[in-house]
Amino acid sequence: MLEVLRRVIQEVNGARNLDAALSTMVRRIRKAMQTDVCSFYLYDKTLESLVLMETIGLRTQAVGRVVLPLGEGLVGMVAKRSEPLNLEDARSHPHFRYFEATGEERYSSFLGVPIIHQRHMLGVLVVQQAEKRSYDDEDEAFLVTMAAQLAGVLAHALATGNLTRPALPGGQAMFKGVAASPGVAMGEAVVITPPADLNSVPDLIPSNEAYEIARLKEAIGKTRDEIRAAGERLASRISSQELALFDVYQQMLGEAALSEEVEKRIREGQWAPGALADVVRRHVQYLERVDDDYLRERAADIRDLGRRVLGHLQEGTPSTPETYPDNAILVGDEISVAMLGEVPRDKLKGLVSVRGSSTSHVAIVARAMGIPTVLGMMDLPLPRLNGAPLVLDGHRGRLFVRPTADLTLRYESLIAEEKVLSELLEHEQDLPSTTQDGHEMPLMVNTGLAVDATALLKSRIAGVGLYRTEVPFMITERFPGEKEQMRMYREQLEGFAPLPVVMRTLDIGGDKDLPYFPIEEANPFLGWRGMRVTLDHPEVLMVQLRAMLKASHGLNNLYVLFPMITNVEEVDEALRLLDRAIIELGEEGITIERPKVGVMIEVPATIYQMDALAKRVDFFSVGSNDLTQYLLAVDRNNPRVSSLYDALHPALLGALQELAQDAKRLNKPISLCGELAGDPAGALLLMAMGFTALSMNAPSLPKVRAAIRRVTLHDAKALLAEIMRLDTPAQVHEHLNKRLDEWQLSHLLPPRD
Repeated sequence: MLEVLRRVIQEVNGARNLDAALSTMVRRIRKAMQTDVCSFYLYDKTLESLVLMETIGLRTQAVGRVVLPLGEGLVGMVAKRSEPLNLEDARSHPHFRYFEATGEERYSSFLGVPIIHQRHMLGVLVVQQAEKRSYDDEDEAFLVTMAAQLAGVLAHALATGNLTRPALPGGQAMFKGVAASPGVAMGEAVVITPPADLNSVPDLIPSNEAYEIARLKEAIGKTRDEIRAAGERLASRISSQELALFDVYQQMLGEAALSEEVEKRIREGQWAPGALADVVRRHVQYLERVDDDYLRERAADIRDLGRRVLGHLQEGTPSTPETYPDNAILVGDEISVAMLGEVPRDKLKGLVSVRGSSTSHVAIVARAMGIPTVLGMMDLPLPRLNGAPLVLDGHRGRLFVRPTADLTLRYESLIAEEKVLSELLEHEQDLPSTTQDGHEMPLMVNTGLAVDATALLKSRIAGVGLYRTEVPFMITERFPGEKEQMRMYREQLEGFAPLPVVMRTLDIGGDKDLPYFPIEEANPFLGWRGMRVTLDHPEVLMVQLRAMLKASHGLNNLYVLFPMITNVEEVDEALRLLDRAIIELGEEGITIERPKVGVMIEVPATIYQMDALAKRVDFFSVGSNDLTQYLLAVDRNNPRVSSLYDALHPALLGALQELAQDAKRLNKPISLCGELAGDPAGALLLMAMGFTALSMNAPSLPKVRAAIRRVTLHDAKALLAEIMRLDTPAQVHEHLNKRLDEWQLSHLLPPRD
């Protein structure tokens, strides 16, 4: 059964469109389960009903005509309960409903399973049999597995507008990812195609068929030359059996069939790269299904050849277009900062990526630029999205493809309100962040990019709460030397002097790799990252510490921050290296005053070592993003569990309050530099807890400042006391919304559903 399942899944995934996929699926399932009927019902959210979309065994004229409200009949019951239903005698069940158009009165046994994608009901898959039959556990497991597989196919079809039945809605689809930069954007999808990726080639109608065919032949010719040369180079180093593979490649490229098939697709209205990708995928899917081991192995050869030819087709073709629409939303498998830089800033409205995380380089840049961004959108079907209208919700990590008129109007209104609010708040940005009863709450900024807005920011902040030194490391092709680092650090320190600048030592690992220093691990967030890396490579840390110290000479506004601390011994070792760097520079004639030193509280173990740490450091800085992740055991960059990642979880709020109380008892300043600090409601709670500074991305400053200036510390503390009595994140959010509504501050929060 497992082999049958694998083949059905391959055929369904390889189908050209939704109709073909559904037709293939119901026929293969009926045959595999040796049953009389297999049907698929699609859930129409607007009608709150299920529509018969495909069947083998029931009357075909019922397709598109049979509509079941949610909860009605056996199929509606499966959808409403979101669980399988297995009946030997379906007609005796009280929920059984007979549809004359289907002819299903002939069938006794019934097995239905729900199709669910990211917790959203998409439809129901059903098998039936004339005689009474008890479908066993293996049958049920098989159908549940097929339903899970179909969920992804359906999600893609919704996004690509591939639902063609007249009884169905117009094709709006919603995809969920990781919210990486807040804000809302509306615009047109501009799909960025990575070179030689057969699965990411968009469909384009050729303007000149002859040109497309000519460049296809040229690309195939270049590939043949390339393989011939490679074979000649390796002739003396590999066996004759391995060398024969190059002959097989030449034969494949020389066969007229491959070239003719691609040319045929071009004449049908597909450009050369898209035609090549279509043909190669079809061959690969066929070869992977056959029983012959030798032929199955040839699938990899075909795929490799296809990539090689595609690479030559894309030579000289930029991965980004020459011109952009005025409201471009960049969509790609993985978007780099370099790609970002190619889009005119006034035309770039948003970013969407299949890969990436909220702490990736592009996410950091997007937040600094105020560009709404959603990353980690794993189920996004890139090839068919180019030019599609989109609504991007960077607050909730959502993307709407081909939005309805109602949804479009709603988001247009939200964007207009946001613009008006930004203009209003701009007028008070040079005013102090002081509550109405006189409590000053210092606001700091997170940086890591070029100091292009120092002059504007300097009068509005109390300093830099977090300078991410890994960003300069990411944009070079090697570890930057001491002089290079010193220049970058000096620019930051001078730009913000005399304000303090907290510089975090190199924090790589997890989801922040350097291209020239990759870290491959099964579980990177619990692995080699932060101080664990730099203490293992003291030569890297020493260069960085020396550069920081030299950059601070004469300014004395440097604060050094050690990330990812788990043990007190790590702090002792880091301090020894810092002191050694000061001594070395003194021997070189540069007298440096020892800077203030702090540790990041982001590993839960440090919560219980505050007394020991306070003996060694001058300040604490809470990294709430990682602390949330580790405390809740949730990978914040995994869309499947991102809904569990909540910085307002009662457990986290309790930990933060304990940290603030400990820091006060130990007479040490404590700041917070995670996303929670940039949330107006979160900032009020942190202020009430006793945090001495909040550091955030520059675009978050206006709303946080506005919230602080419109409350009293007394009211904030009363709110905190109410919040700490609640049991669930949902209750916390609801209560915060209620209070901020009463205080007429709800306009400072992200839009609600």
